[in-house]
Amino acid sequence: MPDFGLKYFILQQRVIHLYRHAIRASKYIPDPQARSETIAWFRSEIERNKWLTDVVVIEEKITIARREIRQILPTSQPHAL
Repeated sequence: MPDFGLKYFILQQRVIHLYRHAIRASKYIPDPQARSETIAWFRSEIERNKWLTDVVVIEEKITIARREIRQILPTSQPHAL
């Protein structure tokens, strides 16, 4: 079993925070179908990457997710994660 350090658990909390932020920001999408598809897409991305253990890769994925959230939800400005 890999040795998960403090950095890993901090990143785990950042992912959870980012997910919650995306859910909150998606409420501004007027079309209910588009809103549910956006939430499902974001959740699937998290599920697809949940087995990652490399801290550097996880940080890259968080950066990409933040960028995509900003593009999809322009009113969304995630706090410093």
